[in-house]
Amino acid sequence: MKMSLLILVMFLIGNMIFVSKHKHLLIVLMSLEFIVLSIFFLLMLHLMMFEYDMYMLMVFLVFSVCEGALGLSILVSMIRTHGNDYFQSFNLI
Repeated sequence: MKMSLLILVMFLIGNMIFVSKHKHLLIVLMSLEFIVLSIFFLLMLHLMMFEYDMYMLMVFLVFSVCEGALGLSILVSMIRTHGNDYFQSFNLI
């Protein structure tokens, strides 16, 4: 019970950081990874509690690593084209 409450607090803190307005893309990507890490811990806790197979955990890790690599590639391409990772210098139009 205490562990799931801690994981819920981790998830909420990650969401608060993601929703707050930050200037840098790197901070937003780190908060997304923190959210994914808390979901991983929650999934691991529940799978261990019900004694299920951990195969779903491996699939989740593969998708989260792909998501992290995609975010880093977007960050690198933004730094190469605009010179920084500020949201103000990046126009979506």
